[in-house]
Amino acid sequence: MEQKSTLKEIEERFDKDVERFSNLETGQQTTLDAAFNMELITDGIAAAMPHPKKILDIGCGAGNYPVKLLSKITSNPDITLVDLSRPMLDKAVERIQPLTTGAITTHQGDFRTAPLKENSYDAIIATAVLHHLREDADWETAFTKCFKLLQPGGSFWIFDLVAQDHPAMQQLLFTKHYGHYLSSLKDETYRDHVFAYIEKEDSPRSVLYQTSLLRKVGFKTVELLHKNLCFASFAAFK
Repeated sequence: MEQKSTLKEIEERFDKDVERFSNLETGQQTTLDAAFNMELITDGIAAAMPHPKKILDIGCGAGNYPVKLLSKITSNPDITLVDLSRPMLDKAVERIQPLTTGAITTHQGDFRTAPLKENSYDAIIATAVLHHLREDADWETAFTKCFKLLQPGGSFWIFDLVAQDHPAMQQLLFTKHYGHYLSSLKDETYRDHVFAYIEKEDSPRSVLYQTSLLRKVGFKTVELLHKNLCFASFAAFK
């Protein structure tokens, strides 16, 4: 783990990549089914709580998910945005502010240490962010904090890169099939580039690891929404 990127290094990479994370049509190109999962998760939030008052997006990037969600609900929720990158936060506010009369609040930094109010949020969104967590203690701290931040009946929505618990399945789904997908986007050099920064930056856990941990920290219900190779979306309800 000591060879992984620091939070500062991750912040600096995302500072330079704002426009790529601002596309509602494609989402993140290196992410399987990105646009589909954006629709699925925002539809899920709207179905579970049609009139949310407070939304929290951790690792919000350029704000794609709140932008999409606000097109599907009639309430004007307050939205709190947390991200390592100030340019990402600025872009997210620019895109979200015209879509709601609610307050937009930003926090730059690690969501685990952000000054957020417990028992406050109707829904928390975490997309393509949790794979940056490192040790098991980091994961449990993060999931526990999200549980405490939600009001009773609130929900936690995750879409992310996931690992496989069996080495042969990791080789098959990630290295072979996801590698083929990345090569098809450009070429094998691009595949190797993406694999290199995943190895450097990311520490994903399996779906079963995460869903079990969500139950351990107190969530009553956990739903697997979608899985395609090494990407999955799921939701947990307090």
